[in-house]
Amino acid sequence: MVIDCDSCQVAGPACDDCVVTVLLGTPDPRQSPVPLAGDHARAIGVLADSGLVPPLRLVPGERQAG
Repeated sequence: MVIDCDSCQVAGPACDDCVVTVLLGTPDPRQSPVPLAGDHARAIGVLADSGLVPPLRLVPGERQAG
């Protein structure tokens, strides 16, 4: 899984309640997408399902060149 906040279709409104913001802070648009290994994605899923962190709110879309 690659987390690319620049291509997220709900970036902005959903950022405050997204695990990326909780764990890594507000994304900087100049940063590269963050690769997330399958075991890490599953661990975040377990934490979110337990209510310890918010879920990943990423809704992927096409990344715009810029």
